[in-house]
Amino acid sequence: MNTINDTNFQFPNQKSIYKGKVREVYNINNDLLVMIATDRLSAFDVILPSQIPFKGQILNQIATKMMNDTADIVPNWLIANPDENVAVGHLCDPFKVEMVIRGYMSGHAAREYKAGKRVLCGVEMAEGLKENDKFPTPIITPSTKADNGDHDEDITREAILANQIVSEEDYLILEDYTRKLFARGTEIAAKRGLILVDTKYEFGKTKEGKIVLIDEIHTPDSSRYFYAEGYQERQDKGEAQKQLSKEFVRQWLIENGFQGLEGQQIPAMSEEKVIEISNRYIELYEQITGEKFVKASTENVINRIEKNVLDFLA
Repeated sequence: MNTINDTNFQFPNQKSIYKGKVREVYNINNDLLVMIATDRLSAFDVILPSQIPFKGQILNQIATKMMNDTADIVPNWLIANPDENVAVGHLCDPFKVEMVIRGYMSGHAAREYKAGKRVLCGVEMAEGLKENDKFPTPIITPSTKADNGDHDEDITREAILANQIVSEEDYLILEDYTRKLFARGTEIAAKRGLILVDTKYEFGKTKEGKIVLIDEIHTPDSSRYFYAEGYQERQDKGEAQKQLSKEFVRQWLIENGFQGLEGQQIPAMSEEKVIEISNRYIELYEQITGEKFVKASTENVINRIEKNVLDFLA
């Protein structure tokens, strides 16, 4: 199976290339961004050695659908999708924070809570909560956006404003957009029998100074989903929730002694595990979109992407 691990294109008027954990972003003439979703898999802010077949296509197509389904409430950067793994949009100046919003006490929040913390990013969490309980109101727990693959760090609203990472005027808009997107994402998930547990949003400013949603949205890499059916019964019995997210990858890594900490060895991933993860991503795609996933041809996949992008730019 041909997977996409790395690209090194030279497009007309290309100014630069930025390689993130999963996406590779080409600056075209300081005007457009060509964002290519690779099949790389990251967890605990570390890129894992094995690529996951069709993961990039899945993330790109979910993000595109969700951008289209929320464009009426929050403007976004997207212009077109010339290839199954590619999004093209407006060049934006990104804010240096990720807007994380949590409807349930899960994942990172649950790990912090279990460690005895009752305040996360300056937001209080009530006593007596169980893992995966619903918060009375969704909480926003922002993080600094790390460069060069470093770990993202929790940060408070007060620290963001005090350090002038984002102006108060802009931050109020980011908070408003975050809550609106999460509410819409929750509605979309509910129609598909899912619960949107938590997610993150990234924003930037266009050349004209307009704040827009950028990057991915409501994908299994940026979001956590539970199945709605049986949620309460599982909570009442103290059972683990059935979920569709990247958390199952994190849990597998934890079970195999890896949490991204210094000195820890990334466990080897068998071919069976790679296929299992790919199938889980496909399952989420079909569950959240309500559509059958159509696998793009992976024969000469790099050539396919290059041709489609060149045709679009022409």
